Amino acid sequence: MSKWLQSGRRRDICYLLIGTDGLRGQQLKSELESHYDERIEPSSFYGSLSALVDAGFLTNETDGVHDVYALSETGERRVHSHVEWVTAQTAER
Repeated sequence: MSKWLQSGRRRDICYLLIGTDGLRGQQLKSELESHYDERIEPSSFYGSLSALVDAGFLTNETDGVHDVYALSETGERRVHSHVEWVTAQTAER
């Protein structure tokens, strides 16, 4: 398993993006803050996005003044693979 899946925040970002055509960075941050019920430090959050883009799991496009992030094919495969693993682990217990 690659390290991006070892980070819960990175994994959750990818989960939020699955099945979408992409979301703005601020939308992703707001959704995670709502889910975690706490504020996320912007530098930490955008560092996670950058790491996912650099690793090839997300794509990044500019829409006006906003950055829009989407899962790459590699990212989508990894998310599905992780979901299968989690499902298998919970089914065995």
